[in-house]
Amino acid sequence: MTTTPQILVDADACPVKDEIYRVAWRHGTPVKVVSNSRLRVPEHPLIERVVVSDGFDAADDWIAEAADARSIVITADILLADRALKAGASVIGPNGKPFTLASIGPAIATRAIMADLRAGIGDAMGGPRPFSKADRSQFLQALDSALVRLKRG
Repeated sequence: MTTTPQILVDADACPVKDEIYRVAWRHGTPVKVVSNSRLRVPEHPLIERVVVSDGFDAADDWIAEAADARSIVITADILLADRALKAGASVIGPNGKPFTLASIGPAIATRAIMADLRAGIGDAMGGPRPFSKADRSQFLQALDSALVRLKRG
């Protein structure tokens, strides 16, 4: 288990990486940017790029193994969120909504229902709503609050 907070980022499709870096720098918190391919990250001692194999769920597996009670995991992946929560981590979606032990069960159930609907209807359902400035702002607040909570113990 780490002694200082760390931020673990499921980075391949993360729309808030720049926001994560800003908050991490302000708090002096290390960030591990985990992806299946080499992504551009700032050259900074607090930022570490972790490139895993392109195997199915390789990034998720790495993050789930590294997550602990001093970690904040940033992901939109509900199944990874569940694994990280079980490891004791705090988990925040890119829209700023936290995943909690109380909310993860219904989120998994909704994910399964939506997958079944998509399988029956196809692409006619459309995708998620566009990412907004409000989502970005809510994310910044949620990450800052989570770091403050972890630092206080």
